[in-house]
Amino acid sequence: MTAPAGWPVDASAAYPPYPVPEPDRFTRFVLRLYDRSPRWAVPLAALGCVGLGIAYTLISDPTRSDPTAAPSCLLKLTTGLDCPGCGGTRALWYVVHGDLPAAARHHFAFVFALPFLAYLFVAWAGRQAFGWRLPELRISNKVIGGFMIAWLAFSVLRNLPWTPFTSLYV
Repeated sequence: MTAPAGWPVDASAAYPPYPVPEPDRFTRFVLRLYDRSPRWAVPLAALGCVGLGIAYTLISDPTRSDPTAAPSCLLKLTTGLDCPGCGGTRALWYVVHGDLPAAARHHFAFVFALPFLAYLFVAWAGRQAFGWRLPELRISNKVIGGFMIAWLAFSVLRNLPWTPFTSLYV
């Protein structure tokens, strides 16, 4: 059995495997840049992105928007419903200002997940940049699935127009 040009030959396979495509110019450039960059560059870039997001939140002050202004969320603009992330920017603003009860009022799931996400980032960035070996935070698939189900339930319940659920509306 002969394989077409560029295909790896494996006599044990009944059908030849697919050829590995060559990366395009931009992918080769990014990979070359990544190989040449210092170990701390990627964590620093990620930290810069997080910092820019926090700076935008502080500058825009999402807690003082005009009540008659059109919502910036496409789902809320078209349907009037709160999306799963609705209230997250306001919650971040309150977290940065140290008001955790108000942050939890706007998006409890975000406030709950924030310490875990921060630790995962610090552990990853420390390992990438400095070779630190912090204790690994092991989160099972069941826990992640349970969190996603709870977030989905929260997203549905906060849109119900009845009395106990209207307190979740932001």
